Amino acid sequence: AVGDRQMLPMQTNRMPVLVISVGRNLTGGFGLSHYRRAITHKEEIMKIITRIFGLLAFALGFCTMSSTAALAADAMGDATYINPGEIKWGDPPPVLPKSAKIAVLSGDPFKPGPYVIRLSMPAGYKIPPHWHSQAENLTVISGSFYLGSGDTMDKAHAHMLKPGGFHYLPAAAHHSAYTKTATVLQIHGEGPFDITYINPADDPSKPKK
Repeated sequence: AVGDRQMLPMQTNRMPVLVISVGRNLTGGFGLSHYRRAITHKEEIMKIITRIFGLLAFALGFCTMSSTAALAADAMGDATYINPGEIKWGDPPPVLPKSAKIAVLSGDPFKPGPYVIRLSMPAGYKIPPHWHSQAENLTVISGSFYLGSGDTMDKAHAHMLKPGGFHYLPAAAHHSAYTKTATVLQIHGEGPFDITYINPADDPSKPKK
């Protein structure tokens, strides 16, 4: 009986040791797992922060480009919207033959700088051989427009432009033009717009002798 009572405390004493040992192992295992999860969580946070900064940098760059584009648009002046019925036609300048009508869509054709004008010509309208000190860009809006090169009006070799047709005319190029039907022409380029006739007698702005 005494032996049994002596063995019981020993067994009782060993069990707590085993429990404590197992408990420490389990606690250590849980701590390591928790530490690993913390590292992984920290890495994910860093990835998210990196992505956020990347998106912010992209957004900043996009805003900068948008601002630059807006400034460029402002530098070009106010936007202009004109429908056909809103175009204001007037008499052409004295250097052009009468019976035509002219409309200024943008700029001032008689001052330095870009301009856009339209020229409405009746059937049979003729512009004798001449040249310009500035290059011109011609676009046919309606009708048909005939252009010839050289110092004489050579209709046999004239080029006919249909609606939508385009012609780039270099500065100082000698040419003439005429219509067979009512025609509207759009001209744009750099001012000042001028005309020098090959034969001074063809200049309608000068008094006839």
